[in-house]
Amino acid sequence: MLRIMVGSLTALLTGGCSNLLPTIDQSVEFRWNSYEEVKQSFDRIQPGQTTVEDLKELGFDPFQNPNIRVLNYLEITQRFIPNASIRLVDLHPAIRACLEAKTACQGYEISPKILHSQRCGNVVLDVFNFRRKTRVTGWNFQGLMVVNADRVVYKLAGGQPSILELEDKKNPLGPLQDMTVNPSIPLQ
Repeated sequence: MLRIMVGSLTALLTGGCSNLLPTIDQSVEFRWNSYEEVKQSFDRIQPGQTTVEDLKELGFDPFQNPNIRVLNYLEITQRFIPNASIRLVDLHPAIRACLEAKTACQGYEISPKILHSQRCGNVVLDVFNFRRKTRVTGWNFQGLMVVNADRVVYKLAGGQPSILELEDKKNPLGPLQDMTVNPSIPLQ
């Protein structure tokens, strides 16, 4: 009986242990499931032609689709003129006209993302904090649409179509590495 228990414990600690490590899935809720999907919708926006109603049909409605941020003209000014070295005359004419329209100018900012974080490696070293390996995969999209009088006048896209990050954190002292002493406890 003891042999069976020792064998089971050994098999558990050596084989398939990576399934015991934590996994984190992080996403910002949107209707799109991939970078390509959101980019295709964003590419259908035509500055000077696309209206706010058209944006709703494409899924860029901040009142129906969560996590779309509405920017007022002051926030747009901060985005395009972050310091004194950039002047209003340096901006795209559509942005200048929008900022001069003041309250008729607004922006929509979207930043959908999906990230999957998986710890991998040796379970024992991970549990006792000697070595933790983490692999993060996913994508993120950044989009800005500037609207003047209910018509898109400018758009800007960016982001990362593919994310792959690897972290290998080593703590030679293991669980003692992050140990701190509470200063409120008197040492005598």
